[in-house]
Amino acid sequence: MADSRQRYVICYDIADDRRRRRVAECLEGYGERVQDSVFEAMLDRRLLDKLMELVKPNLDDGEDRLVIYSLCRACDGRRIDLGVAAAAPRVGDPLVIIV
Repeated sequence: MADSRQRYVICYDIADDRRRRRVAECLEGYGERVQDSVFEAMLDRRLLDKLMELVKPNLDDGEDRLVIYSLCRACDGRRIDLGVAAAAPRVGDPLVIIV
């Protein structure tokens, strides 16, 4: 069976500290923080939909922005990591998500 997971880069700009903290807490359950307001997550479509349902109520449409970029397998394979931080999982690596 083919792996249906895909890498997503999720970044946000949220004006209010409380909303920003809530969004970050939602994202921490699904991916890894790679910068203050940037997460990477390996998700299938079902988990992505669930994540969006959790995050949306914590956003103010008039002040906040959250963007989810999907990376295809070819793009993920051309990814370049610089530095000594732990390498992020690649598509096909075993992954455990606690929901």
